[in-house]
Formats: sequence, C-alpha cells, structure tokens
Amino acid sequence: MPRSADSSITLAEIARIAGVGRAAVSNWRRRHGTFPTPVGGSDASPQFSLADVEAWLRQHGKLQDVGRLERLWPQIEAVGDRALSGYVIAAVGRRVQERQIRAVGAACDLTGDAGTLVNRAADVAAHEGGQKTFDFLFTRWMDKYVRQVSVTPPQLASLMIDVGQAVLDRGIEGQDAIVFDPACGTGSLLLAAAQSMTRNDPSASGPTLLGVERDPVPASLAAVRLGFIGGAVSDANEVGMAADIRIGDSLRKDPHVDVRADLVVCNPPFNERDWGHEELATDPRWTYGLPPRTESELAWVEHVLARLRPGGVAVLLLPPAVASRRAGRRIRGALLRSGALRGIIALPAGSAQPHSISLHLWILQAPGLDDGPRRLFLLDSGAASVSGRGAAGIDWPRLHRNALRAISAYHWGAPPGHDGHGDDMPVLPEGCAAIPVVELLDDHVDLTPARHVTNAGHAPAELDESWSRFGGLVKELGELSRTLSALDLSADDRQVARITVGDLSRAEALTLQSGQALPACLRDGDHAPADAVPALRVPDLMISGRARAWLSAADVVSHEAGGGTLTMVEPGVVIVVGVERAFRAWVHAGEPLVLGPQIYALRVDPALLDPWFLAGCLRAPDNLRVASTHTSTSAKIDVRKLQVLQMPLVRQRHYGRAFRAVVQLEAALAAIRNVGEGLLHTLGDQLAAGKLSSS
Repeated sequence: MPRSADSSITLAEIARIAGVGRAAVSNWRRRHGTFPTPVGGSDASPQFSLADVEAWLRQHGKLQDVGRLERLWPQIEAVGDRALSGYVIAAVGRRVQERQIRAVGAACDLTGDAGTLVNRAADVAAHEGGQKTFDFLFTRWMDKYVRQVSVTPPQLASLMIDVGQAVLDRGIEGQDAIVFDPACGTGSLLLAAAQSMTRNDPSASGPTLLGVERDPVPASLAAVRLGFIGGAVSDANEVGMAADIRIGDSLRKDPHVDVRADLVVCNPPFNERDWGHEELATDPRWTYGLPPRTESELAWVEHVLARLRPGGVAVLLLPPAVASRRAGRRIRGALLRSGALRGIIALPAGSAQPHSISLHLWILQAPGLDDGPRRLFLLDSGAASVSGRGAAGIDWPRLHRNALRAISAYHWGAPPGHDGHGDDMPVLPEGCAAIPVVELLDDHVDLTPARHVTNAGHAPAELDESWSRFGGLVKELGELSRTLSALDLSADDRQVARITVGDLSRAEALTLQSGQALPACLRDGDHAPADAVPALRVPDLMISGRARAWLSAADVVSHEAGGGTLTMVEPGVVIVVGVERAFRAWVHAGEPLVLGPQIYALRVDPALLDPWFLAGCLRAPDNLRVASTHTSTSAKIDVRKLQVLQMPLVRQRHYGRAFRAVVQLEAALAAIRNVGEGLLHTLGDQLAAGKLSSS
C-alpha cells in the first residue's frame, strides 16, 4: 500500500490524466530531463509518483487540474489486491448511501491506510456525487479484473428479466413479490430486475430482491449497487425495494433456504466438478434425480426449482451441452414429464462469457397440482439476431423483440390437459416451435433448439428486400469498377515530394488533436436517447468497426462544465486511429462524434489541403512502416510521422476523388459480403424447410 499522501501510477494512467496518448507521455520522458523518475515497477512498466507527475504536468502547462476521480482511482488501484480494492470501493458506496442494504458477512472492517482511503474517497464523493463516484470506481475495478469476475451483460440481464415476467402469470410488483438470484455475483440480474420495476411504474412498491454469492467481494459490491437503486426510489416516492445479499454457497448451505420466490434469475457457474455431489447425495431438492458429478448445471436447475413458489418462474443461463449431454438425459426427461422445464431459448454466440458458444436460456416453472404441459417451447434466436461478427454483432433490440414476440404467441398458462398449442393459438414465429414432449423422450432427450426448430430465416418479403439490396450493391460495384479501372496509373511518382503530418501541423495547414479520456458517465449499448453523442474507442473499432458507446447531451455539458475536455469532431474532419492493429484514416461524414484515447482528429485548412486527399495518403499501407513504434506489445502509430504527398490543391482534389472512390469500393465490398452471407443462410434454410414451390 503506498503512503497515504501519494500513490504510484503507470504511463497509461498518466496519459489518461493528461488526456493524451501514451506515445505523448513517452515523448515527454525522452525530451524532458525534468520528467519524474520512476519510483517502482519495471523497465517495461515503470511506475511514478502521482504527486510528482501532477506537479510536473502543471509546471509544463500540460494540465490545468487533475480530475478528482482520475486522481482517486490510482490510489485505490495501488492497493494491489482484487479483494481489498473491491472492499474499499464497496465501503465508499456504503458511506455515501443514506439507505443500507443488508449484506450478511459482506462487510469488511477497513483500518489504517485502507480506512484513510475510504475517507478520502468519501470527500471526493461529496464534490462529485455519491453514485457517480461509486460507478466510476466500480467500472474501473471491473475493467481491471474482468477475467476474474464473471458478469452478465446488461442487455442479456434485461432480456432474462423480461422473459421471466412474460411467462409468469402474475406480476412481480409489490413488496410481497420476491426476485431471487442464488449466484448473484456483482448483482447484474437483480439490478436489471430493480430497473425493470421502476421503469414500468416508478411509483410502485418494488419486489424484495434476494441474492446469494459465495465470493464476499462481489457480494459487497452487489449490495451497494442495489442500495443506490433502492435509495433513489425511496427518496423520490417514499417507497423502495427491500434487498438482502448474503454470503454463502447456495448448493451446499443456502442462507436463503426458506425462500420461495416468484421469479428466479441466475447465471450459475459452469462445469464445476466440486459442487457437493457426495455430501449432498440425499438432499431433498433432487426431486428429479441426483445430478451426476459432471452435471453441476442440473444441480442448479433443481436447486432453483426448489426455491420457487407454486407457479413461480425461473430463467437460467446455461451452456448448450446441458441440453444434450448423455449424463443428464434422465433428469431432462423427468423435468419434461413433470412440466417443470417449459422452454429453451438458444442465444447467438457472444451473448455472454464464454463468447465462443451459443448459450441457452432455460425457462422453468414450479409444477402445480395439474399435469404438466404436453409440449416444450423452443426458440432458436441465433442467426436472426446477428448483424455482424462476434459479440458486438448481436442486434440486441431485435433479439429482445423477437424473443418476447415468440413468447407472447405461446400459451404458457394453458389449462390442465391442454397441450399448450391448440387450434385457438396463433402460429408461432419462424425459428420457434412447440414440440410435443413425447417426441423428445427418446434415448437421448436432446433438447437443443436447433435440432428441432426449422429456422427458415427471413419472411419472403424480407428476402425480397435482401435481394433488392444485393442487386443494388452489385450495380454500385459495377459503376465503381468502371471508374477505378479507368484511372491512368502510369505516372512516375519518384519526383513527388512528401511531407509529414507534423510538418503540416507546424505550417498550420492542419490542426492535430488527440482523443481524450472518456468520462465515467460513458454508457454502452444501443439504447441511446435521440440527443446522445456517440463515442468512438479503439476496442470498438477492432471488434465491430463502429462506435458502441455514447454520452447524453447532459453528460457532455456537465463534463465540460466541470473542467473536463472532450475531443468532438464534425463532418469533414479526418480521423486517424493510432494503433497498428486498428490503423485506418477516413473523412468523418456522420453526426458529431467524441473521440477516445489513441484516436486523432485532423482539421484541415481547406485553402491548403483537401480532406479526402489527406485521408487517402494517410491510410496507405507504407505509412505503417514509417510511423509504427514497437515500444510495447501493442504497436502504436506516431501520427506526426505519417507522410502525405506534396502537390497543389487542384491536383489534391483530383487525387481526392480517386481516394473517395476507393473508400466507396471498400464499403460496397463489405456490404455485399454481409448481405450475401445472409442470403446464403436464408436460402439454405428456406429450401431445407421445404418452401420451394413446385410450380
């Protein structure tokens, strides 16, 4: 633990505080002999005194003021331990909350330097706002320990809550209702439940939120996160949500053993061998059979069913193998016969960790006195909800909408003896089916949705639209190919001089501005308000090629009013990414955009430079060799070293038109590939579904 008056920070943190790229900080170290010397770390990752760095930055005009939150985080990070830093952040949250959430065993007495740090953080919160301070520290903590703490993405958490409510035949508003998560982690699912309730009716009394987590650090943080939701409701409406987060192992010794919940949502641990198979062999929860040692997920399924009220609903996130592994077939059969397993939804790969597989949502319901339903609801939402590759390619609004539409079309509350899919029921959407249970009770009891659902893809009207778009792209490609193939590229360029971006900047032909550290109020996802300002980050470009984060207009005003700076770009500005793996340059043509670190804005003097010409020269592959710096594991680009052809403005514009056509060709090729892959997938499914007319 560093001394209380100071803390150690890395080069990356110095860059974040100063609002520059790491390359700029490295340059300062090389060019200025007065730059603070390292106080620790290693040659590859030196650490510096925060106080010394702050003084040097102010002395050299690099910084007007260090943000309180940015200064606070390195001190908490310097604790050097996931558990202790997590406890410090939780203690800060509890300190600033007027309303306490019970977290049995989750508190940690912090003394000495850690206690002093909590006091210092509380002072910062008095100026910055309690929840803002906690959210900032929690986000940074999660970013640092993302590989050690499993989190349910907010979009998926929201979907699980809405699926559970749609299946449940009674509402979960009111303090008599209970929402339970037996493996709550940092509380993402319970938080989604609380937000859903307040979104539907801010004045209504919320349900009781109960959670269990065996790791005390996430449990502490979960309690605080729910405390802010409950406190906000209480302050506004004199009502609130009771929440109780407890430390414990739900399978071995459940601290909420007497709970009977209306809704259970859970993302349990996967593939655990040491879950208590031997010591729990005679446990009364195993109504459907003792789960095999290799089937810990089925133990969670039976545990959850034991915690439901009659008619209560559970939604569990499980790996796809649970639906088909041979070891679990008897329990799957018993779940089907009893009617406890009501449905399975296959999600697109990338919905949550592990991102490489298509996870499933299991919909469970505590059986009543009547016979169980005679059918199983299956939905394969994979391909129909993907607009790109990887996790960032999931179209969450579409996935959410399609899942709820399919669920709404199915008769979940069928009367006794009804098969849940009678003549009075509308036809289920594509990719969805209600399979008779008797057809599933074979030697394998394989419940994988893709094996039983014919996902015929788009409706004919949507298929026609895709063909129309494909034809338009083919036509555009033809026009671009004629334009570009007609270019005369026989000129000798050996006499064309080159100039660097740094020289152009000194000549005031352009202004170079680096992206700034983005504020803690930055939000991720597609549910942005109309006045939101997109924020571009390097990881987003590497994954999806577009901005995935945003700031509200109020956030922008508040950040700038508080002395913060943002790099905002408007149409016509040349944007350059300063990381080799994501290197590119283009002329911004959309709505205003905020740039994050390692992304640069080049504003040209139109009397001296054509922006399309500039972007075209910068994106040349040879520029990577000239400007790359391999001082770290991730090669950076020194934007000032990038080279540009030196020629009159009239000739620049001639080149600029050609460069623009090249960019259009690149975009058209990417678009036709995406549309073409979708058509191939849809055509294959439509033909396999027997939809080809004989005429």
